[in-house]
Amino acid sequence: MAASSSPVILALDLPTLKEAADMARRTAPFLAAVKIGKQLFTAEGPVAVRAMHDLGLRVFLDLKFHDIPNTVAGAVTAAARLGVWMLNVHASGGRAMLDAAARAAAGATPRPLVLAVTILTSLAPEEIGELFGTTRSLAEQVGYLATLTRAAGLDGVVASPHEIALVRKTRGARFLIVTPGVRPAEAERGDQRRVMTPGEAVRAGADYVVIGRPVLAAADPADAARRIVEEIGR
Repeated sequence: MAASSSPVILALDLPTLKEAADMARRTAPFLAAVKIGKQLFTAEGPVAVRAMHDLGLRVFLDLKFHDIPNTVAGAVTAAARLGVWMLNVHASGGRAMLDAAARAAAGATPRPLVLAVTILTSLAPEEIGELFGTTRSLAEQVGYLATLTRAAGLDGVVASPHEIALVRKTRGARFLIVTPGVRPAEAERGDQRRVMTPGEAVRAGADYVVIGRPVLAAADPADAARRIVEEIGR
């Protein structure tokens, strides 16, 4: 079973359900939930969600819906029927899309948490103007998208560790912040640019931290997950 007091969400970025289920089973005592993203969901589909539920684990469905409002509403409804704990959309899909996602979630039983992705943690500050056609800085763009998300009635955002304090200050304590781009001090950064250690992210105000490769690639994944939880608690 997942550890309810843990803030760690394990990203099951693995190619098969067998590998994902084995990893989830080994690390479950140290997790708040598991994250099923595009790779595993495309390979295995809804059965992957059901397999995690069979292990007693909550699921964050990380498919980052970004489409016309009606399509996103339908996707949120379908995800809710799978019983996922949390799912996400892209904040840059716009207010009408965010409103549609919020309405779809509100009509579901049980209601999933819906977060909006602000700026991907693989992006650097100098790329923001070109990508979004704005003169806002990266931090200002994150703040703008978080405000849009809150106004639509969603539960929180997915944001880099470096934008946690900004979002927490402007959106308040009840607005969830889930933080990827988290690496233990000794881990490789990979393709993440705006990173912190798990403990730094939680102390900055993150509710949950998403961790993948530092656990998935470890010789002993359970021990790696345990050490991350301990580092957060220090």
